[in-house]
Amino acid sequence: MKSDSTNTNYYFVQGILIALCGAVLFSTKAIFVKIAYRDTPVDALTLLALRMVFSVPFFVGAAIFSSNKTTNVKFTGAQWMYVALIGCLGYYVSSFLDFVGLKYVSAGIERLILFIYPTLTLLMSAVIFKVKVKPLQWVALVVTYFGLAIAFFGEVDLHSPQNENFLFGSVMVFICAFTYAGYIVGSGRLIPSVGASKFNSYAMSFACAGVLLHFFLFSSVSLLHMPIAVYAYSFLMAIFATVIPSYLVAAAINRIGADNAAIVGSVGPVSTIILANIFLNESITIWQLIGTACILAGVLIIGRQK
Repeated sequence: MKSDSTNTNYYFVQGILIALCGAVLFSTKAIFVKIAYRDTPVDALTLLALRMVFSVPFFVGAAIFSSNKTTNVKFTGAQWMYVALIGCLGYYVSSFLDFVGLKYVSAGIERLILFIYPTLTLLMSAVIFKVKVKPLQWVALVVTYFGLAIAFFGEVDLHSPQNENFLFGSVMVFICAFTYAGYIVGSGRLIPSVGASKFNSYAMSFACAGVLLHFFLFSSVSLLHMPIAVYAYSFLMAIFATVIPSYLVAAAINRIGADNAAIVGSVGPVSTIILANIFLNESITIWQLIGTACILAGVLIIGRQK
């Protein structure tokens, strides 16, 4: 009995560490995007397409490998549809909106807005799966959005001619958070039945296909004649901010559940703020710190209650 308990605790701690690494690596995505915008003339759709071009061989290869394993369980028709839908929602639609938003907001504020997705996950679970929201969780929601408002209004300059673009970028990132919350809710239901690695491989493959189809239908830019720097940033973002962390988060969800994985992701905003200060010279303001503290407190309360 003690051995089983020890193994369970080890498995849980392992899941926490995996989720932590995944969250930190995912937080580098905004840094890569902002650096690419700063150093090159690349647009959001082209940058996202290149990210997927460099990512898709890994996901397709992993999908084939997982499907050929002796322990493989074939998807049902409904599961194929759900994996395609959830994958495109989480890494095609969400990523595109996020890349557009990052054109107009700082990496720090992007991560703070995006990080409210656990609160959206809670609300979705309540609406779709009739999960009861406890009184303390409602308090946590208020604290979270109060913190976001502090950070948001501490950064926006109402008298700046760029204000309209800042608001537009913020709305794009908020919608991204909403669609990503849908991905988290859906993946949490599917991963236990189909397996973390297989789900992630196919979901990301479908997302890559969606992004590339979007690019070839609506963009006149050639992917073959870009500056070397664009390819370099895209490749690094694909490996370190997409492929590796996506498998880490999927594995963490499989070990500790979607809710706990989301809570460990609390390190994301802090990691992004620090990295943005180091690599982008983005200032760390007192309003940003207060807002971050409130958001983290709200999300942690939600996690402990769930």
